[in-house]
Parts: sequence; C-alpha cells; structure tokens
Amino acid sequence: MQDKARYIAVDLGAESGRVMLATIEAGGLSLEEISRFGNGPTEINSSLRWNFQKLFSNIKEAIAKAVKQADGEISGIGVDSWGVDFGLLDENGELIEDPYHYRDSRTNGMMEKAFELLDKRSIYENTGLQFMQLNTIYQLLAMRLADSQVLKKAKKLVFMADLVTYFLSGKAVAEYSLASTSQLMDMRTGAWSKEIFDKLALPTDIMPDVVKPATVVGVLKPQLCSEFGCGPIDIIAVGSHDTACAVVAVPAQQENWAYLSSGTWSLLGIETPKAIINDKSFKYPFTNEGGAENTIRFLKNIMGLWLLQECRRQWQRDGVELSYDEITALAEKAEPFFGIIDPDYNDFLAPGDMPARINEYLKKTGQPTTDDKGQIARVILESLAIKYRSVIEAIEDITGQGIDVLHIIGGGIQNKMLCRFAADSTGKKVIAGPIEATAIGNVMIQAIAKGQIQSLADARKIVANSIETTTYLPQESKI
Repeated sequence: MQDKARYIAVDLGAESGRVMLATIEAGGLSLEEISRFGNGPTEINSSLRWNFQKLFSNIKEAIAKAVKQADGEISGIGVDSWGVDFGLLDENGELIEDPYHYRDSRTNGMMEKAFELLDKRSIYENTGLQFMQLNTIYQLLAMRLADSQVLKKAKKLVFMADLVTYFLSGKAVAEYSLASTSQLMDMRTGAWSKEIFDKLALPTDIMPDVVKPATVVGVLKPQLCSEFGCGPIDIIAVGSHDTACAVVAVPAQQENWAYLSSGTWSLLGIETPKAIINDKSFKYPFTNEGGAENTIRFLKNIMGLWLLQECRRQWQRDGVELSYDEITALAEKAEPFFGIIDPDYNDFLAPGDMPARINEYLKKTGQPTTDDKGQIARVILESLAIKYRSVIEAIEDITGQGIDVLHIIGGGIQNKMLCRFAADSTGKKVIAGPIEATAIGNVMIQAIAKGQIQSLADARKIVANSIETTTYLPQESKI
C-alpha cells in the first residue's frame, strides 16, 4: 500500500467541468483545482448537443497541467459525469456524432410511446428507476422510432464519463453507477434488462460490458502519455455517475442519515444494500441507482438549482447582471411564502424564460404573480425546501426508518439560505459539506482501486478528517 499517492479527478457537470489534483497521505486528503471550464448545450439543426471535441480538448489540456504539477507522479485518473447521455461509436471506434443533450426535445412524448409497448409498472419492476423523459431508454426509443441511421450504424453505446475514459484508454465499458441511470438495467441483478430491450425493440448488441466502481479499465494511451510527458497511468472507472462519487464523499459518522447532492439537480436519498422496488417506491416514485461497494442509491431526482440558474440567464438576456450572492440577498428581503411551485413541473425542464414559466405556473394554480427578482428566487428556494421535506417523509414511509441527519453536499451548499430553509422545512439537523464532493468521491474510489484505502467506511473517515462542514439546526418557525 502506498503511503502517499496523487490522483487526477475529471469531474464533468452539465454547466462546467473541472479537473482536480488530489493527494492522499497519512489519513488525510488535499485537493487542488487545476482547471475549470464551461460546459453546456450547443444547438445544432434545432437539436441540443454536447460539443464533445471541445470538451475532450479542455480535459486533455487540464490533465497535462495536472501531470506537470505532480512531476508525472500520478497513480490514477478517474472520470465522472452526469447520467443518461451517451455517444455512439462506429465500427472503427470513432464517435459518429456529437451526443445529444438530455434536455433535447426529441424525447417529448416518448414515455407514453414506451408505455404502449410495455406498461409503466412493468418498466418499473424491471428497472426500479424514476420516470423521467430524459432517461436513456426514451432517448434510444426516440432514435429507433425515427428510424435513425446513426443508431443503425452504431457498434457501441458509451455513456458520457465512460466516453472520456474510452478516449483516454481505448477501452469501452459501462460503469455500473452510470449505466444504472439509463432505465435499461435490472437493478436487482445489475445486468441489462432483457425484457426492456426486447419489448421496446432496442439493440442490445451495442451495450458495453458492465464494470463495477473501482475497476482499473486500462492505461493511458501511449500517444497521450507522449503528449502529457508521462509514463503509463491507470485509468480507473470510479462511480462514473457524479452523484455516486458525491455520495462516497458524505462525511457521515453516524447511522440514519440521508444525503442531498445539491447543484443543477437536487438528488435526495439514502444508501441501501439492495434495490427497493415495491408498491410504495413505485407510487412516489423513487429511483434505484448503483453506488460504491455494491450499494444502491435510493433517491429522488428533483429539478434543483437549475430553476435559479435559468432565471439568472434570462435576467442576463434582459440586460440585468446579478451574481448568485446578489440574487440570494434580494431573496432574503422578499416576502416569505408568496407562492409555492412544484420544482419538477414538466414545463421547467427545457431551457428558456424561467421567470415567465414560474409566473405561468403561479397563475395557473391561483397564486399571485411577480416581476420582483428576489421574490421569484425566494419562491424557488422555499419550494425546493418544501419538496425536500416531502421526499424525506416519503423515504421514512417506504423504509419505516427515521432519518436523523441530512448531509448536503456539492456546490449548492454555497447557497446558505437554501441550507437553512432545508433544515427548517425538514426539521432535521443539516450538515453541509464538502462543496467538491464529486471530485473527492472520485479520488476516494481511485484510492480504493489502488489499495491505498481499504473500504468506503475508511474513505468517509478521511473525508470527515479533511474537510470543514457547517451545521444548520431547524428553527421553531419551520417552513
């Protein structure tokens, strides 16, 4: 076992990517940001895509800097990303086209089409996944129903983080946690669901072999070693879904805790030893996704700070430049409980004029509307907090187990108002931190793969010893 090791974490989000250089030594962790770059959809012929060439170029440039910073002494490179999206490779192993963005409109109406082929309950029994039109199953069905020539040409489907891993190592795999977001996997077995593929007439031959988190997939391609000025480096399949990595970094040292990975999306759930697929989990509905050490992330996907991000973008288009701190300060001054929205309302999914859509929802539900930016921001934050409460109550109902502590991780903890509202609404003790949970979890899984850390429990002890957290206690005047 190494006393000291350095790792590169490539952490890709729907708004930005970052590459971090981490050092694990003497039971402690240090993290250095090497590069941060923008990421987002590109409109091509009326469809939303990811510019993969640009993304991979930014990643390579950042890895080269990290390698130089570490004098070439790198024990591993791991990549994580958002779920559901994928690239398609041809017979020569080349990317056929830029991957679609999960907010692209091609999946409109696809859930209903799927239910005509296999009823909703059967799909849930097979996959245990929450129904969202952005899931891979509906993206693939949209291509099949459109008689896509690209799909016919494809020899391999590779999810986003694994696509980066492929271009770094030459090995195409489907990492378990990332594959589990697709609604194509039987979460009781961890294998692709034959019934799903058969009933929806989707191609199974393009699906890669599934590998578990902490698998060394291969080594850095020789030409990239030459480009970066380094020797061979292990390329490791971490919890390649960003939330799987983030949950590894929860500094939990007690039982009966839940996590909230807060960012563009809010992912709220618990860690369980096996999938929970029953009448109650279907009713709410909840999702079962893969985690580290054969765990299941039993959670609910909530729209999250996307609502605020889109409002800010619209205000920028209107010529008003506001930082998130300034928006939150305005929200602090706004009227409490002016209005409540459902953050998961379908019209909020696509990019666009979010303030107008929120006002349309308020009007439709008999509530007052507003042009006040602080008021709109407060409506969003209070509505998210109320949603968190309903999700935690549902978890407690499904499992019969109370939750004592809510760990909030990720960039969303920088919004202290939302953390405070979460504590007040749920009535739970909230522990916020770390911010860079995804990158930290990425590194911890690499260290497990290399034998430097022995277990998930050891990883969480290191995180707890290495980062500062902030505690929020619920106030009597709860939301």
